[in-house]
Amino acid sequence: MRTFMSKTGQNWIAACAVLTLIPLSHLAFAQASIPADPKAEPKLAVILNSGEASVSLIDMPSRKVIKTVPVGKEPHHLMITPDQKTLLIANAAGNDVVLMNPVSGELTGKIPDIIDPYQIGYSPNHKWFIANGNRLDRVDVYQAQGADLKLAKSIKLGKTPSHIAFTSDSKTAFITLQDSSELAAIDLDTQTVIWKMPTGKVPAGLWMTPGDQYLLVGITGEDNVQVIDWKNRKEVKRIHTGKGAHNFRPLGDKKHVFLSNRIASTISLINMQTLEKVGDITGLPAGPDDMEITPDGKTMWVTFRFSKKVGVIDIPSMKLVTVIPVGKSPHGVFFTPRAGWE
Repeated sequence: MRTFMSKTGQNWIAACAVLTLIPLSHLAFAQASIPADPKAEPKLAVILNSGEASVSLIDMPSRKVIKTVPVGKEPHHLMITPDQKTLLIANAAGNDVVLMNPVSGELTGKIPDIIDPYQIGYSPNHKWFIANGNRLDRVDVYQAQGADLKLAKSIKLGKTPSHIAFTSDSKTAFITLQDSSELAAIDLDTQTVIWKMPTGKVPAGLWMTPGDQYLLVGITGEDNVQVIDWKNRKEVKRIHTGKGAHNFRPLGDKKHVFLSNRIASTISLINMQTLEKVGDITGLPAGPDDMEITPDGKTMWVTFRFSKKVGVIDIPSMKLVTVIPVGKSPHGVFFTPRAGWE
């Protein structure tokens, strides 16, 4: 979602994060990933400044911005190619995808004429690439060979296509439609819409629970996660999290997933087996949005969309360690290596 702000979301709470959480023993779209080495340490964090047409490159050991790079208009989301060598930066208003070396931060090329790529994602088998046209109310399905993309079909779907999730067999893609308050299913082989169903107000983030059992939908216009039995097209329950329930990032243990609550300025932790919230990180700056986790599972980086900052959270203690000033409306965050998306 490009903008979603209220007076509550604008409030700055200057305090360390506090979590009420049971002790821990230590897929938005499908994320191409390889098993993470828990001893590996990422060095460079890439932050998309969607309101400034730029990327902030942060030296992770010193936690300082070392360079700001112009990339194109409205860079909202990003992801790594299946071979783990190239970072794709989707410029929604620039109508292109910029290529970056994820280790050095060097720009290496551009894919032109990818129209309105707000959210992007590869299917688990890497055969398909989807670009959601948030502004143009359309979904473009591409045949993919790495960063070589060939448009298969452009689908007019509903108002404001947002986030993406896939079945593990790569047969079906799911799309949230923010301003239609719907969830759509697309058959990837035929590029046709299979069905649409109503959701809560302003659905955004999507996550598939293990075994393709349920879809979790962040209901940004409300304060909950909608649990959907997608095979039978029915709601199972609502998990209360916080106002502006938005986007997901799994912990990597195949059991827990984090959810950012933009307006409440909190991050919730959900048990995917019990479908219950087990805790909340509170006292965060305004507008927590996208998240990424280091390969050892101990540190989470999060963009604060309304605060022009990135935060670093210590996961074992669940406390905010520091914030780093970046550009306007920071959205996507990436570094490699990272914890598994599972």
